[in-house]
Amino acid sequence: MAIIASARAQQHPTSEPIAIVKYDNEGVNADGSYQWSLETANGIVAQEQGQLKQVGNEPDVLEVQGSYKYTADDGTPIEVSYLANENGFQPQGAHLPTAPPVPPAIQKSLDYNAAHPEEDGPNAAPSS
Repeated sequence: MAIIASARAQQHPTSEPIAIVKYDNEGVNADGSYQWSLETANGIVAQEQGQLKQVGNEPDVLEVQGSYKYTADDGTPIEVSYLANENGFQPQGAHLPTAPPVPPAIQKSLDYNAAHPEEDGPNAAPSS
């Protein structure tokens, strides 16, 4: 009976509010940086900080670093850290999928292309 009740609880999550037990927020500083962190009564922990960063001749871009953790419905602890900047959103976590290794024949081709850039581009010899 407890298994059925547990399964029903997971299928129909409660809409009860979850208390925030800790919250710190520095706000946005004069230099554009900020920092915040929070913890909820159900074990969610999150934090983030950001600052403006000069990238070449471009206007300042925002670089953000943070992390969050919680327990999944199946009891698995989930922890993600991330960096977001001019290179996009870059999450890291043990539970995140990873790309398979590049097949050897493809890697050989990529290595060849990298070693022979003169064969690429608008000045390359026309193919027949």
